[in-house]
Amino acid sequence: MQTVGKPAVSSDPKRHLWVFGLIAPLSALLPSQLVLQTGARVFWWIGPIIVLIVIPVLDWVVGEDGTNPRDEDYELLSNDRYYRWCTYLFLPVQLLGLLIACYMWAGHELSIVDKLGLAATLGFVSGIGINAAHELGHRVEHAERWLAKVALAQSFYGHFFVEHNRGHHVRVATPEDPASGRLGETLWEFLPRSVFGSFRSAIELERVRLERKGLRWFSVHNHILQAWSMSVVLFGSLMALFGIGVLPWLILQAVIGASLLETVNFIEHYGLLRAKKPNGNYARCSPRDSWNSDRLVTNIFLFHLQRHSDHHANPGRRYQTLRSSMQAPQLPAGYATMILFAVLPPLWRAVMDHRVLEHYDGDVTKANIHPRKRRRILEAYGTVATLTGAAQANSAKGTSAQKVTPHTAESRSAQSNPAESDVRESGAA
Repeated sequence: MQTVGKPAVSSDPKRHLWVFGLIAPLSALLPSQLVLQTGARVFWWIGPIIVLIVIPVLDWVVGEDGTNPRDEDYELLSNDRYYRWCTYLFLPVQLLGLLIACYMWAGHELSIVDKLGLAATLGFVSGIGINAAHELGHRVEHAERWLAKVALAQSFYGHFFVEHNRGHHVRVATPEDPASGRLGETLWEFLPRSVFGSFRSAIELERVRLERKGLRWFSVHNHILQAWSMSVVLFGSLMALFGIGVLPWLILQAVIGASLLETVNFIEHYGLLRAKKPNGNYARCSPRDSWNSDRLVTNIFLFHLQRHSDHHANPGRRYQTLRSSMQAPQLPAGYATMILFAVLPPLWRAVMDHRVLEHYDGDVTKANIHPRKRRRILEAYGTVATLTGAAQANSAKGTSAQKVTPHTAESRSAQSNPAESDVRESGAA
């Protein structure tokens, strides 16, 4: 409670750093001026340079965050509108950068390579914009949920609003979740599975929601159509202003943005599998079901997205209140660095597979394993022979017991074919 006559004081030591989260959309405003002032055309590629080079280096130099908000400050931090404005301001800066980029794409001053660099920069802004949409989309406030759809317009990935909140948060760290990476799966195998699987899931989730309300698919209340309509209006307006020639560049930056989002999805839950309860249902999502990294620079840049375990356990928490958990498995570097590892499968597996195994105390059967590579992975860790031997022993024991206490065919069938488990809601907003 605030003391009468004294202003509330935030205990957040990072309070004044959060505005640096706007560096991402601002990077779309910088290339033309940097090239003009320096003559170095490499600055058209400033988005990838910042995300893939500058931030990993700063993460290594600056190191860990090391601070958690106090429980007694939760309400004060949650209600402080300063933090909301740090995400709200992302949107106008993001859209202004896109407007300037379209002007540059429509002109003839840039070479194809320069335009590709600008598209890559806008794509990285678009992907990080999805993270801003992710933060806003979890809020119960109507206006913020609409702003989430606006933030998704540039990437044309509006179905994420539905799938993330009502799909991913329910099925996270299970084989049923298309957005959870599996042990042995490469990023390049994961991307199409996640993109198409999440799209199908979003369509089905929204169809069921509308049917429950007695509404048809083509309804003004359809969240997916609302978000897609914003993308259509945005892209259509830009083509009306600058010509049809900007369309390929708009598509390219949207693909890059969506790919960046899905790469982060791959990193966040790679190989992790929620435990099952005795009734066969998955246990509630715990801190052990998400990879965390508490590198300070990426924490600021991505609005605490790296404190992913607390986000899944408490999706209603605003980014400034998220806590780092010692129970969560820890990545060896920040998300920006892990993106570089993920694009190179042999490096990724060398860095991550043993960490998955260590997380489960050497029992790889507890991991979420890629189905096509399951036997190979079990053999690699000497598990197949163990499981086969155990199965044969159990089978022999069952045969012996059957001679003493016979069971009906129905009871044997029920024991060997338990009902399929369904994934329960895990606190998603």
